This record gives sequence, structure tokens and C-alpha cells, in this order.
Amino acid sequence: MKLWVGLGNPGAKYAGNRHNIGFMAVDRIAEDHGFSPWRKGFQGLVSEGRLGSEKVALLKPETFMNNSGQSVGEAMRFWKLVPADVVVFHDELDLAPGKVRLKTAGGHAGHNGLRSIHAHIGESYDRVRLGIGHPGHKDRVAGYVLADFAKAEGDWLDDVMRGLSDGAAALAAGDGPRFLNAVAQRVAPPRPSTGIARPAAQPAPTPAPEDTRSPMQKLMEKFR
Repeated sequence: MKLWVGLGNPGAKYAGNRHNIGFMAVDRIAEDHGFSPWRKGFQGLVSEGRLGSEKVALLKPETFMNNSGQSVGEAMRFWKLVPADVVVFHDELDLAPGKVRLKTAGGHAGHNGLRSIHAHIGESYDRVRLGIGHPGHKDRVAGYVLADFAKAEGDWLDDVMRGLSDGAAALAAGDGPRFLNAVAQRVAPPRPSTGIARPAAQPAPTPAPEDTRSPMQKLMEKFR
């Protein structure tokens, strides 16, 4: 049994916020992989299903971001899980938009949702870090993460969501590289072949022989 947690804030007011990209991720996985309808549980919303051979529970805490750990801890105790069974999907300021990275254990880097989870279950859980970029100055961070994604960001955001869904079974199986490759195939797909052969390289023109005649010889040639 795996517990995958998407971080965000509950309610329509926050639904499109950058801070809610974790909610968006687990919503997409639930939809694409036929998980059960979302139901109330563990101070949040829960959906259950299978990814490959693994049973996975998806959790969206409704405690607001700063108290996410309460919901996660409650779900873990119910299913008798350990931190290694938990994967948290969260926004990451220190990654460029569209970048996705995996991390096991370590600090919370000031992220309030992770800070709360640390306090309730420790740090030995996995994270899927979803890059949203940085506004450039720490004083602008709060407004930035609590603002909606811009329309211009829609394409890369959708690509990331598709990639997370494509790689979900690999992530559940513990194959991090294959999961990240699935994301990369969506975010930066290889250029398709056009089927048109490149023209053959043309040989370089043969240089003209050097003119070794003297000025007098050239002048005499003109009057012949």
C-alpha cells in the first residue's frame, strides 16, 4: 500500500494557484487511472486505486497547507504505513517551470506543507518536486504561489500533468528513472522525423590555380 499526497489549499478560491499543483497532480492521476471517487477522510479527500501491481491511496489534505501533516499522519496510522510508503507532490520554487525532480528525505526548504509533514511523520518520505519557478525576491513569494497559473503557462502545465500520469505506474513500482523519463517525454519530446532525407553534401569547388604571371606578362597577354 502506498500513500500519495498532493499538497494544496482547499476550496475554489485556491484551485488554480501555483501552490495547488500538488492537488492538480493527484487529481490527474485519479482521473486517468480510474481511481475511486473522492471521499471525505483523514481531514481531507481520499481516492483509491491500483497502479500496476501496487495499491495506492491518493490524499488531498483539507487542513490548509500549513497543517498538512495532521491529515498525512492520520492516514498513515490508519493504514499502518511507514514514511517510506509516502510520496508527496508539491510545488518547488527552486526549479524552473516544467521541471520535475524526485527527492528522498532531507529538509523542507521552508515549504510550509513539508514543514508540517516533517513535524508529524519525520523527513524520511519521498517527494515529487514540481517546478513553478521563483518570482525573483523572497518578499514576492507568498503572492506568487497564491496566484493562479497564467494562461501562457497552460501548455507546459498540461504536459507535466500528462507526464506524471504516464509515469505513475513506474513511480509506484519504485522505478524513479522510468518515471522521470515519462515526464520528460511529455515536457521535452524528441523532434519527430520528417521522413525527408537530407540532401547530400556538395563537394567543395576546386579552387582556381594561382596566377603566377608577372605584371609585364599579364600586360603583354592583353595585346596578343
